[in-house]
Amino acid sequence: MSDLAGMAVATLGALFLMGYLLGSIPFGIILTRLAGAGDLRSIGSGNIGATNVLRTGRKGLAAATLLFDLGKGALAIAIAEAVAPGSGPIAGLGAFLGHLYPIWLKFAGGKGVATLLGIAIALYWPLGVVFAAVWLSTAFAFRYSSLGGMLAAAAMPVAAWWFGMEQALWVFVVTLVFVLWKHRGNIERLMAGTEPKIGKSSAA
Repeated sequence: MSDLAGMAVATLGALFLMGYLLGSIPFGIILTRLAGAGDLRSIGSGNIGATNVLRTGRKGLAAATLLFDLGKGALAIAIAEAVAPGSGPIAGLGAFLGHLYPIWLKFAGGKGVATLLGIAIALYWPLGVVFAAVWLSTAFAFRYSSLGGMLAAAAMPVAAWWFGMEQALWVFVVTLVFVLWKHRGNIERLMAGTEPKIGKSSAA
């Protein structure tokens, strides 16, 4: 946090806003509309992320959404670090919150897992490896994308501490809280045994 303490509040605020606006771009909605797949918010769970795009049956479209959502988190950090080294975590948090609460969609956004992966990769690539390993292994083992995302988010504070990433640790604690909050419906369904598995539709 020492590098951040020496930066002007205006600089940090501007970089946070840059990250937020970049994160607010709803690539899932944009890509599905361009592909003629309709309004993503009226499909499946209504979520704007790649998992719901997959429910359109367009795997390539879902993969593209995943990459773009991941990329906006990474790009926000890259821009911030180029402007003010050490400010990446602030911009990354802005991008994450932008995806969750995009101004263009009246603050009704996604759940942030893909964007969080992009943040992890950009801050320190081994963090991204840990995130992806936990997310994918859990999703493939149990067939629940939501469970994989939550466990991956939970692994980030531990991994950041393990790698000595003190400046990033607080970001991953905050993002974990938001990921769990945005997945509260999924948690209820997992406990009730009604959470849809990967590849199956959801009306929730």
